Amino acid sequence: MNDFKQDKNKRDEAMSFMARVVSVGFFGGLFWGIVGYFAYYLNLSKIGPALILAPWALGKWKSQWLGQLIGVIAISLISILVAICYRYLLSRVKSMVGGLTFGILLWVIVFYLLHPIFPGLEPISQLGRNTIATTLCLYILYGVFVGYSISFEYQELQSAQSRENT
Repeated sequence: MNDFKQDKNKRDEAMSFMARVVSVGFFGGLFWGIVGYFAYYLNLSKIGPALILAPWALGKWKSQWLGQLIGVIAISLISILVAICYRYLLSRVKSMVGGLTFGILLWVIVFYLLHPIFPGLEPISQLGRNTIATTLCLYILYGVFVGYSISFEYQELQSAQSRENT
């Protein structure tokens, strides 16, 4: 009976950890998506959250406030998948360097690898220094937020399990 209880506790902790990963991803995408919208609104960046809608949505509405709002929501949902990827790839990294590297990697993926699927995205050489600096900083901050939060939760889970085993 005691083994059953321990197995159940481990499953609950794993589910709880995954729930935390999902919530960190969603709220990280929501918060940094809103910050990205303010950067776009204040003309610090030519690119707003509605960029994510470019391959699928048609019309001028996507460049207005409604499109930006829907873009923030879409970023929040996609951010859940990004956080799960971080959890499986880099959750064991104990410093902020993992999150920083992850943020830079995400920026490179979006602005270089996924560039062809975003018809409204100008080439990097034409974006301008402000847009590049702002977006790169946002991606780094997002990566550090998600990475450090998930790594911290992972380390806490590991230390709790090691205390149980001793």
